[in-house]
Amino acid sequence: MYENCYLCTMLSKIQKGEALSLKERLRLVFTLAWPSIMAQLSTIAMQYIDAAMVGRLGADPSASVGLMATSLWMFWGVCSAATVGFAVLVAHRIGAGDEDGARDVFRKAIPAAFAVGAIMAAIGNLIAGPLPRWLGGGEEICGDASAYFRIFTSALPLLSLNYLGCGVLRCAGNMKVPAGVGVMMCALDVVFNFLLIFPTSSYHIFGAKITLPGAGMGVEGAALGTVAAETVAAAAVMYWAIRREPAIALAGPLRRPQPSLRHQQGIDWNLLQSAFRLSLPMMVEHVALTGAQIVTTIIVAPLGTMAIAANAFGVTAEALCYMPGYGMADAATTLVGQSHGAGRLRLARSFGMLTVGAGMVMMTATGILLWLFAPEVMSLFTPVEEIRLAGTACLRIEAWAEPMFAASIVAYGAMVGAGDTLVPACMNFGCIWLVRIPLAYFLARVYGLEGVWIGMCAELSLRGLLFLLRLRSRRWLKPATQRDRRTSWRNA
Repeated sequence: MYENCYLCTMLSKIQKGEALSLKERLRLVFTLAWPSIMAQLSTIAMQYIDAAMVGRLGADPSASVGLMATSLWMFWGVCSAATVGFAVLVAHRIGAGDEDGARDVFRKAIPAAFAVGAIMAAIGNLIAGPLPRWLGGGEEICGDASAYFRIFTSALPLLSLNYLGCGVLRCAGNMKVPAGVGVMMCALDVVFNFLLIFPTSSYHIFGAKITLPGAGMGVEGAALGTVAAETVAAAAVMYWAIRREPAIALAGPLRRPQPSLRHQQGIDWNLLQSAFRLSLPMMVEHVALTGAQIVTTIIVAPLGTMAIAANAFGVTAEALCYMPGYGMADAATTLVGQSHGAGRLRLARSFGMLTVGAGMVMMTATGILLWLFAPEVMSLFTPVEEIRLAGTACLRIEAWAEPMFAASIVAYGAMVGAGDTLVPACMNFGCIWLVRIPLAYFLARVYGLEGVWIGMCAELSLRGLLFLLRLRSRRWLKPATQRDRRTSWRNA
């Protein structure tokens, strides 16, 4: 299985209990992280594309999409978090050399992920009508906003399968396919959006008249275009996971027989309980975080239209900075998960330390670039001088928090790989609601929008410190059995 590439060889050494040098561990970390960073870049690029293409339709369509953004993040995040538990269990099985067990987890995760997506889709369709009014939207944008939200949430079952497929592939050590699918989804999003958002248009190129077809569906076309791209991506990633990935293939020539009686059909309640025990803290945490974003918007709103715009553009611009952190977090989840599954807790802790250190170095570099080029970045979003200056000040405040923000992001990924989700989720929840929100509220009264971002910077720095302290301890690494407890720390 693992003779074809350097990555596979190194993952095989983890499973077989062989020693890895520091150079091998570092190379393995970056081999896994780089494709995931590219996938993160494609996701951010897709958000920019949607915003830019809808922006051409005018202020009201842009407002209708922006109004629903946070609510959609909440629904997407719940579906994504629900699949994390299954992906971690797959990593543990593969790390332990139990490929049959990994296949069994994957097989039973598919209907579970689809069911979670269906439940969230039903809830989304139920509240799509009144939700824009609950959020304070005006009558002129509520119709488009409801339609946009309803279309997106209707596709959540397929999006859940996309999350599941990408998650299990990463935890199996395959970072390239999820990254490639992300790039493909970004390209398809541009094509589908162009065909569905705008009406049929004619262009003169080098003297020739070219007519490009278009449905002219506006905001609904934007939602349908993105959903179509995500559907193709889900089909591609699930095809690869089911038929082409050696460690977890369920069909085709790579599928292997499963003689064990424990691999039986039907609902495995013990497996579901284990997976959702890992996922539930992350689901609750995500709802709490997106709720905090809504509260932050409420704090900023009294500061005026310019402050609202500067805050929104600043949040979007900063996304490029923490892209390396989330890519490194995916690598940490895979490496720590497989090492933990193999019972090699010392190696798991080493990978946690290496990935966090690398993530902090990378995000320190992006933070420096953000500080230096903040005016140019804000100029990409708005020509209004007042908004640009306010956004520049916010980005330069946030740049100081990037190293510790990296520590919290990557350490969280490492702890998820070890199955430690409850305490980290509580740490994120507590920092957001007990530190960031109160600081933002009080500092906004004194320093305006900059006070909100000072509060955010202080909270991220504190959160990073707390994650580093937990990472340094061994409490986040829990041996699976009493035998592991006696021996795992001796296995490097």
